[in-house]
Amino acid sequence: MSSLEKDHIRVLSQLVLAPNDASQPLDYVSSLSEGGREELLAIADSHHVTMRALTVLHETAQHDGVERIAYWSSRAIELESERIEAALSYLSNIVGELEANGAPVVVMKSLDHWPDLGNDLDLYSTAPESRIVEIFTKHLRAEIEPRSWGDRLAQKWNFKIPGLRESVEVHVQRLGQTGEHMAMAQRFVSRRVNRHLMGYIFPVPAPEERIIVATLQRMYRHFYFRICDIVNSGGLVEDNVIDYQQLEQAANLGGIWPGVCTYLKIVSDYTAQYRGSGLALPANVVANAVCGGQVVEPRDLFLRVPIMPHGASLYTKQMKEAAFHGHMGAALRLSLLPPLASVAALAYKVTGSDKGIW
Repeated sequence: MSSLEKDHIRVLSQLVLAPNDASQPLDYVSSLSEGGREELLAIADSHHVTMRALTVLHETAQHDGVERIAYWSSRAIELESERIEAALSYLSNIVGELEANGAPVVVMKSLDHWPDLGNDLDLYSTAPESRIVEIFTKHLRAEIEPRSWGDRLAQKWNFKIPGLRESVEVHVQRLGQTGEHMAMAQRFVSRRVNRHLMGYIFPVPAPEERIIVATLQRMYRHFYFRICDIVNSGGLVEDNVIDYQQLEQAANLGGIWPGVCTYLKIVSDYTAQYRGSGLALPANVVANAVCGGQVVEPRDLFLRVPIMPHGASLYTKQMKEAAFHGHMGAALRLSLLPPLASVAALAYKVTGSDKGIW
């Protein structure tokens, strides 16, 4: 990652984590060339903070009379708002069709970024795979996108709906990189709540499950954070809406409590870099974290967590928990992860892509 890209991430973090002091970010953006601003916008999109960051920047530019940046940010906000409005209309229709045809569903991750929206629409359903495929192909006229080995193992399907820019990703009955979580996954539907956005009503996970799915994605799959993860989860902590007893109970169903604690500790530590103090986390959360924000570094466009030793440590703990509690199906699926990861790494070296694996 270039020093300029690192500066972009730093400035975007300042805008969304410390919005009351945006004068320095405004000076920074004002100094960029047109190409530099477009690169900043692309990184904001990758981190799902376009609306949040540019709204603060726009308001500051207007207040300080920097018309060039006020206009640029206003136009970017307008274009992103149009995309989001269109996506929500489709998403409402998708949810309605699934529910009406016997497929209970919850919208995961995508709406956590509000007022931003991810680049695909993530769903989880307890319905059988055959039912999901039938609803998408017959009722929604969707095309099934190619499935990798990892997709099949995780029982994940991707669909392309005519007219919808975003891909729709559906996790069916399972969660996790290898589909190892079933009991924990069912809580996403059994404990779902309604969220009202722009005149639509969407079923979304309870706060505890929102932390769970973010942990699965960041600490057990990608090993990198986006800025939106820090803002989204930090907001849940600050709003005091997390029932930590429920969170620990859910995490223990999948043997990922150390991962949850580590995830929250990283969120807190990264927040402290821009606000001077971290989040008010329970003592047992801090005590069970395997590392904190000190291991995170901006690299390859994101905030990276080292797989060795931290990711490997969490994987080992998860395997031990699955075996100890007799969850042999989960343990078997998890045992496939290292060889698949090795094949993916080899494929990436040879072809520059691991798409067929994950």
